Amino acid sequence: MSFDLTAMRRLVAAHGRVVRIVVTDVQGSAPREAGAAVIVWPGGQAGTIGGGALEHEAVRRALTLSADRVERIALGPALGQCCGGAVTLLSEVWTAARLDRVTGDLAARGPGDMPLPVRRLVAAAREGAAVAPQWVQGWMVEPLVPVARPLWIYGAGHVGRALVGVLAPLPQVALTWVDTAADRFPAVPEAVTQLVATNPADLVRHAPPDAEHLILTYSHALDLELCHRLLAHGFAWAGLIGSATKWARFRNRLVALGHRDAQIARICCPIGQPTLGKHPQAIAIGVAAALLSQATATIAARNSA
Repeated sequence: MSFDLTAMRRLVAAHGRVVRIVVTDVQGSAPREAGAAVIVWPGGQAGTIGGGALEHEAVRRALTLSADRVERIALGPALGQCCGGAVTLLSEVWTAARLDRVTGDLAARGPGDMPLPVRRLVAAAREGAAVAPQWVQGWMVEPLVPVARPLWIYGAGHVGRALVGVLAPLPQVALTWVDTAADRFPAVPEAVTQLVATNPADLVRHAPPDAEHLILTYSHALDLELCHRLLAHGFAWAGLIGSATKWARFRNRLVALGHRDAQIARICCPIGQPTLGKHPQAIAIGVAAALLSQATATIAARNSA
């Protein structure tokens, strides 16, 4: 896990003051690993440290905090959980002023002067080394979440809604959701950017060139126009909902519009995993799995280079 500075700023702006509970150390069996975190405020929370009795009690205590607290919890004796291990939790009160002090490649904070081992981790991160979340001499050290992957979703129908429901909670995906009218959307999660345009294809020019795109509209004509505009604009990856028959027709029409076969082949159609079925949630799960696998492969390739 990592420290998501963008998400923290958004939550502090919305709620004024939040408490972030992070697992700093795990001994034996526990619901989550070191670095897992949940952010809480009166009436809400984001993230999880595993749910159950541990999270319930940690959240209850956090809502009464006026200062940071570190506590070690033996899951069996203290909470009656069957995990059998113990965790150390750091609960921190965050405000806008405190967030302004988070700089560099790591979120490193603790009492007094920075210990030498922490300074070494900061220097290593500055040189590009991967640093895992860890508790070092009373200091919490966490990498900052990298810039989120921009993902544009066109269409607020059943599949679009299912996809946003699956993808919006992920910390490293920046969602932009597009459709033709505001009343086509359900309640939009606060982390999602909502765009409305009579012709959503006109918005393609505003997408970052490294954005990924999912085309899921109610109109085959609009789907085709979006594919045409994306091929002219450039993209990191694009997926189109539909059958093999639909894609064969689209390929012919895109060739007629002047696009080369190699360009057209960069658009993935159909999307999802056919073995999971055609239910909107099943499609969303398949697409999300493919996107996460793709990201993991990209990170692995970069780290081995």
